[in-house]
Amino acid sequence: MKKIMLLFYFAFLGLVACSDDPEPTIIDPTLPQGSFNVLRMGDFMDQNGAGSTGSASLGVDSEGHQFLQFGSSFNTALATGTVTVFLSTSDTFMADPGNGNPDLLAMGVVRNSGTNYFLIPSGVSTDKYTHVILWCGSVGIPFGNAPLN
Repeated sequence: MKKIMLLFYFAFLGLVACSDDPEPTIIDPTLPQGSFNVLRMGDFMDQNGAGSTGSASLGVDSEGHQFLQFGSSFNTALATGTVTVFLSTSDTFMADPGNGNPDLLAMGVVRNSGTNYFLIPSGVSTDKYTHVILWCGSVGIPFGNAPLN
C-alpha cells in the first residue's frame, strides 16, 4: 500500500509541477519600461581633459517614470571611480551643503561607458534643471556638462 501511495504522490507532483507557463518576465525598475520618450537632451562638453563625450536625455517611459539617459556613445574618465552625475540649474557645480544643494539633484555614480539610466525619484520635477554635470569628487573637478534643451 505504501508503494502505491508513494507512486500516486510522485505522479501527482509531476502533474502539478509541470505547466505550459512561459518563463516569468523579470522587470528591472531601474530601466525604462516600454517606449522611452525624450523630453530634453544635450551633448556633453568635455572639461579638464576627462574625455567626456556623448549625449544625455531626460525622458519618460511608458509607465510614466522619469529617467536620465546617457546614450550609447557616452564616455568619460572612469578610473577615479567617483564620477557622480548631477542635474543642475547651471553648467557650474556649486555645492551648498548648508542649504541642501537646492540647485543640484544627485543622480548617482556612473560606473561604465555607453548607455546608462538613472531613475528620477517619483514626485521630483526636473523643470528647473538645465544641465547634467559630471563631477569627480576624488579630485574636486568637473569632468563635463551637457545643456538640456
